Amino acid sequence: MKVLVINCGSSSLKYQLIDMTNESVLAKGLGERIGIEGSVITHKPTGKEKVVIQKPMENHKVALKIVLDALVNPEHGAVKSMDEIGAVGHRVVHGGEKFSDSVKIDDEVMKAIEECAELAPLHNPPNIMGINACKELMPNTPMVAVFDTAFHQTMPASSYIYPIPYELYEKYGIRRYGFHGTSHKYVANRAAEMLNEKLEDLKLITCHLGNGASLTAVKNGKSIDTSMGFTPLEGLAMGTRSGDLDPAIITYLMEKENLDIDGINNLLNKESGVLGISGVSSDFRDIEGAADKGDQRAKLALDKFTARVKKYIGAYAAIMDGVNVIVFTAGLGENSAAARKDICEGLQFLGINIDEEKNNTRGEEILISAGDSKVKVLIIPTNEELMIARDTVKYA
Repeated sequence: MKVLVINCGSSSLKYQLIDMTNESVLAKGLGERIGIEGSVITHKPTGKEKVVIQKPMENHKVALKIVLDALVNPEHGAVKSMDEIGAVGHRVVHGGEKFSDSVKIDDEVMKAIEECAELAPLHNPPNIMGINACKELMPNTPMVAVFDTAFHQTMPASSYIYPIPYELYEKYGIRRYGFHGTSHKYVANRAAEMLNEKLEDLKLITCHLGNGASLTAVKNGKSIDTSMGFTPLEGLAMGTRSGDLDPAIITYLMEKENLDIDGINNLLNKESGVLGISGVSSDFRDIEGAADKGDQRAKLALDKFTARVKKYIGAYAAIMDGVNVIVFTAGLGENSAAARKDICEGLQFLGINIDEEKNNTRGEEILISAGDSKVKVLIIPTNEELMIARDTVKYA
């Protein structure tokens, strides 16, 4: 079966066409500035030159029609006809408590996804637009929703409940949901394969470290805690997000800086994190470069980031009664030897010891723990698209 994986943002459309007989990528691409002047799609069929398509795209349906035409184009296509595409897998950010796994999309599922839009107002609406566009253009092709939150639905209540009046959880669904679930699920499964172990026998801490970052405690194959919460704002200090914060700071800043709700949300989501501390950038590469040149605020930002990752690793080792495997993934986790070294430094008491030569690696699957390390430490480039495709085959 050939599966088309769709990931819609508010003005973007990422896609991959994957042949699931051997899990090979036939084509992939990115549509940008949808609904904005200067719309463009960059289409890359495997083994052929990339094609840049510049056309007005007033909405996701128009963009998707261009993508589908590109996929069957005689010169730069990947299939001869749309009939070769057996199913479509859609990334959906928030499934709330309604979905603990991926699911075939029908009217009832669409209604539930729309109801969850209140919990992810920036993400679910464009995900819905992508699904509706596909349904119009490919009405007879089965479609599957794969939720970022689903993997974390195995968390016990003690992990997901917040210490606020319980009635507010019942009334509004205020609880920890967690995100990056598709990535955490993929690398946890891949780690077990690489180590020739059963996932059910392992205690893993998966570290998805990028501009958005989260850690997950995976015990016996299930997520039992994760650092992001009701929204992706909680947890680690990220590119522009504050992460964990004394809640009283919010009302204090609103009063002192005369901020309304939009103002404080913007400050915490877009002006904080390592950008806020360093004053340099939200890109860790820029911050590492500035720190190497002696910028003390840049160094402080990196120290804060790594300290918080260590804190979560220690906490998750405690709640799992130990840890067998640490996995680093996503942009920073896959590519920054310095970040991995700083995070693992001082965790020898947990049995974590990395080999510096092996750690000097970018973007490759590799075991980087030293021979005497009790905990296996891995770099595994994430592949959310493949995980979505696998679930699509499973549930279509």
